[in-house]
Amino acid sequence: MMDKQVQSHAGAAAPVAAVAEHIAHALEEDIVLGSLHPCQRLIEDELIARFAAKRHAVRDALALLERMGLVERKRNVGALVRHFSAQEVIELYEMRILLETQAAQRMALPASPQAVQSLRALQQAHDAAVQANDVRGVFRSNKAFHEAFFGLCGSAVLVQAIGEYARRTHAIRFGAMTTPAQRERSRAEHHALIDALEAGARAQLVALCRAHLLPSRDAYLLVHGHAIARDEPGSEETRADFVRAGQPLA
Repeated sequence: MMDKQVQSHAGAAAPVAAVAEHIAHALEEDIVLGSLHPCQRLIEDELIARFAAKRHAVRDALALLERMGLVERKRNVGALVRHFSAQEVIELYEMRILLETQAAQRMALPASPQAVQSLRALQQAHDAAVQANDVRGVFRSNKAFHEAFFGLCGSAVLVQAIGEYARRTHAIRFGAMTTPAQRERSRAEHHALIDALEAGARAQLVALCRAHLLPSRDAYLLVHGHAIARDEPGSEETRADFVRAGQPLA
């Protein structure tokens, strides 16, 4: 049945826009959590049944997901979860690294006690979700943490761009959330980010922002046949160049 959040308090049908947004957010989580895989078809009749929604609401939801970069449409096929080539993955993550390290460069350091306290409170929710192996809770609390963290850069435009590119890589990011060990790594890195903010350690903060992105990128490339060595000597730019050329990294 459709989530109560998309029903009006009077029990009447919710506005189409609200229903479409609910469906899009639910499918967004399914994509990032790996319940829906790259190239998997999103069949309108199945979605109508799942969400007890009208066809035009489902179509609006798919159009929204397409604008978000999570879904693509193909003639005579319909809507599919978007698949990314190795080249696209590298370029998307180059942009994310550029944006997120720039945000770290702009943050006022050391962060205020209030900002640190707020981040630690958000991270407690992420800690609890990781400990409980609640992957949906991990996704939601991780998103809340990063929104608050990058909000400290003081640029609404930059925060919006960071959110946009993070959303575009949802279908890529699932590989870095598949095991408890990977979720624990991410959790520990969040605490390191907060510690660097509190200490005013700019270089460490920037390096942590960069390193925090790489596991999801590399996991996707590995799954799709592009070997990435964890301890490859040399810069990350060199590793990216090898992937572009289609060369496995031993």
